[in-house]
Amino acid sequence: MPGAIRPRLFVLCVTLAVAGSAAADDPPAIDPFGPRTGGREDAIPGYLELSDGSVHPGRLYLTRETKLKIYDGAKKSFREIPLDAVSRIDCAVEKEWTEKEWRFKENASDEKVYTGRSYPAREYSHTITLGDGRTIRGPLSAIVYVEPAAGGEAERYLLHQRDKGEPGTDLKALLYVRKVRLGEKALEEGKKKAGKR
Repeated sequence: MPGAIRPRLFVLCVTLAVAGSAAADDPPAIDPFGPRTGGREDAIPGYLELSDGSVHPGRLYLTRETKLKIYDGAKKSFREIPLDAVSRIDCAVEKEWTEKEWRFKENASDEKVYTGRSYPAREYSHTITLGDGRTIRGPLSAIVYVEPAAGGEAERYLLHQRDKGEPGTDLKALLYVRKVRLGEKALEEGKKKAGKR
């Protein structure tokens, strides 16, 4: 009987030893409630400029495991482009207008009434320039984060085809991302531009 136990005990010890060495090779567990560690390893230096002329230099990145999604009119299909393949993104306003705000007169009614307020609306197209100089133009959908060069929390910016503002505001108040520049030279340029404002 004692002889039958020894092989099982040996197998258990070997299993624990192998599991222990594998655990030592694994990266440390991340505590989601613990303090934040350094910035994102996939962030790229550069800057982002808004339509009001404000410049935001820092390290830029997308949501994890995502790419820039743009409709390529020449190929008539959507393309996904990693941020590290891009040197710049330029936004062009295709159309802008002020829209009247309407609401249903009462619940379960088809009749709409004008509220007396209006809101700004705008449509955009974007041009992505790749590192090798090729360009792709079309509607773009992406969320870009900027870790400020001066430190602090990352800022979130939305690149998309159509936008609308709050009722009672005008087109000037409806800010959009005018351009994004990527690379070390772009970061230095962005810091200079931000310093002048």
